[in-house]
Amino acid sequence: MKETAGLSGLKVMVIDDSNTIRRSAEIFLKQAGCEVILAEDGFDALAKIADHGPDLIFCDILMPRLDGYQTCALIKKSARYREIPVVMLSSRDGLFDRARGRMVGSDQYLTKPFTKDGLIRTVGEHLGRGAGSPHAAIDAQHRQRAALAPAALAPVGLTMSLDVLV
Repeated sequence: MKETAGLSGLKVMVIDDSNTIRRSAEIFLKQAGCEVILAEDGFDALAKIADHGPDLIFCDILMPRLDGYQTCALIKKSARYREIPVVMLSSRDGLFDRARGRMVGSDQYLTKPFTKDGLIRTVGEHLGRGAGSPHAAIDAQHRQRAALAPAALAPVGLTMSLDVLV
């Protein structure tokens, strides 16, 4: 399969408080050759972004502590990480939810439950690696983020402000 061959080695983060969704996405993405980073909520994700430097982030909307909208907004306000595509995940498919996701900077919206094909297609679209596209731009972005990453996103507590990511 051409599409999955081009995804080999990509780092994809899945943020969802549902273990079932996280594990399903992990299985589908690993079968496509992706490296998968899992996070249970926004705080967990923010602590892992600097360590792992994901190429793409799937983010559930409804989560405890720090919801998907807040998590996406923090990522997109960071000079170092704003270029990482963020795809919002939700079981709700309403216009309001999609619009709110766009307002905080999300790049796409994927409705749960998703299919393996839908998930893989989304990764390929956002990373420019589907159907034989060149890898150079994403590889350069990843190297640049990795060079800047070490102290940018330290593990944070409940008092986190937007300044932590900027």
